[in-house]
Amino acid sequence: MPLDYIVCSLPALEFGAEAPVSAERFREIAGEVEIPAEWRDLETQLRNAVAEARGGEKYRRPAHGCSMYWRNRVLACFQEKDVYRRQEAIDRVWWDAAGELADPASPLGKGALAAYAIRLGIAARRAKISKDKGNEAFDRLARETKR
Repeated sequence: MPLDYIVCSLPALEFGAEAPVSAERFREIAGEVEIPAEWRDLETQLRNAVAEARGGEKYRRPAHGCSMYWRNRVLACFQEKDVYRRQEAIDRVWWDAAGELADPASPLGKGALAAYAIRLGIAARRAKISKDKGNEAFDRLARETKR
């Protein structure tokens, strides 16, 4: 099946919405998706910015290039005091950064498929997060520490 057909036949992903397709179904449709090296570099830069914001400079990894735009977006997320909202903002940065893989000259190419795979992972992970579950975990840990 041609790559452009696969990409355009995938259901639309929307940040904050539930993933419209499971990871297993995505692999059935698209096969194994190769994540390009440019994403690995960009993701390393994003992770380095998170480490910087958390004061963990020693956890920085070498990366090719330096995007002040993405670094500043990550650092801005840490202005949010609410942990849930902060993580949502960080996930949004990752989501937007994945969009950089889709080449405007080839919007249905390998980069678009890689961006979809990354965004699908973000959507699946976010679907498992809820304030209620977080509060339950916090309450459980608080009870355990009071013993």
